[in-house]
Amino acid sequence: MILFPAIDLKDGACVRLKLGDMNEATVFNADPAAQARAFEAEGFEYLHVVDLNGAFAGRPVNGAAVEAILASVKMPVQLGGGIRDLAGIETWLGKGIRRVILGTIALRDPDLVREACRAHPGRIVVGIDARGGRVAVEGWAETSELTTIELARRFEDAGVAAIVYTDIDRDGVLKGLNIESTLALARAVQIPVIASGGLASLDDVRRLLEPDCRILEGAISGRALYDGRLDATEALKLIRAAREALN
Repeated sequence: MILFPAIDLKDGACVRLKLGDMNEATVFNADPAAQARAFEAEGFEYLHVVDLNGAFAGRPVNGAAVEAILASVKMPVQLGGGIRDLAGIETWLGKGIRRVILGTIALRDPDLVREACRAHPGRIVVGIDARGGRVAVEGWAETSELTTIELARRFEDAGVAAIVYTDIDRDGVLKGLNIESTLALARAVQIPVIASGGLASLDDVRRLLEPDCRILEGAISGRALYDGRLDATEALKLIRAAREALN
């Protein structure tokens, strides 16, 4: 199980939103690169970055901040937000992003996702954000009629490296992960699933380490890490112990 610390970028700063509302943004660090270094120093293995402005604009907006992060850490970084074409995918992969996350475009142009997967095996992730079980796009501003499982199954044979599943109704409010819906998605497809939205405490980490959650690739944590509700040292210690027990 990988615990991904999240850096959400808005206007060049590291923020967290409440329920995906850009007007409900709390700035936690004005220096995203410094935040990335801090996460790496704590022992995290993989960083999750989202260009929030980009998700709304449909094009990268916080590119300078992302590049500063890449220059600051050695751990792999996955990036989403505003990446809507093959050129954009290839640009970021060329700059050192390990995996690109495609969200809105996965719904709008699934053929592009398939093409990207063929060109870059193991480096394309699909982001599925859901509100009330329905897929939300355009920075969560629009909700479609498609369910999360219906969208995920469209990419079953595409070569997608993983699915990041975010429950918008849990995001940024520290209510705990929606384990039930996340596991339902993970059981419905062969693609590895990463849980996102609501991770609040060590209890969530312990839940993720129970046997039924072993099918998940990992989980993303944001606000709980920033406000101290989730102790990074203790969380990573639990994860290491669970790995050792399995080995």
